[in-house]
Amino acid sequence: MSKVGIFMANGCEEIEGLTVVDILRRAGIEIDMISVMEQPQVTGSHKISFICDKMMDDINADEYDGFILPGGMPGTTTLGADSRVITHIKSFLKEGKLVAAICAAPSVLGDNDILQGKKATSYPGFEDRLKGAEVVTDPVAVDGNVITSRGMGTAINFALAIVSYFIDENKADEIGKAIIWK
Repeated sequence: MSKVGIFMANGCEEIEGLTVVDILRRAGIEIDMISVMEQPQVTGSHKISFICDKMMDDINADEYDGFILPGGMPGTTTLGADSRVITHIKSFLKEGKLVAAICAAPSVLGDNDILQGKKATSYPGFEDRLKGAEVVTDPVAVDGNVITSRGMGTAINFALAIVSYFIDENKADEIGKAIIWK
């Protein structure tokens, strides 16, 4: 079974993070919410607080098959400034493991040369930060082990793309039907 981590910082977009956690758990994919803050409680950009499963300094990256970055401000800025996050996502790109980001967070990938030659999308206005990418406006862009998405309104599409990546499209369709998606 696959195991994924999603990095959470104060000011993240709650729906982008928690939707992914919910859908991956429904699919049977193990996912840890990982706080990059100094405490397990994270407060999103809309003042919704939640408790993460793990603290960044307590994880063993070798146990994970992918890392995900939710958007939101200033959460994206916090993730992009965290050297531990950058080290993990660069390592995962080289190892062929999943690196995924939604909304403003694909800018963190672009700023760190993770999108070179890849199709990628982001929240409108962040396209110039997708350095080296073939920028598309699709709700979700999947290119090898990199998945990006546009924003809160595409969070379900993004999560289902991750399910397809780790399991298959049939499982993603099954989850989509179970939640009355489309």
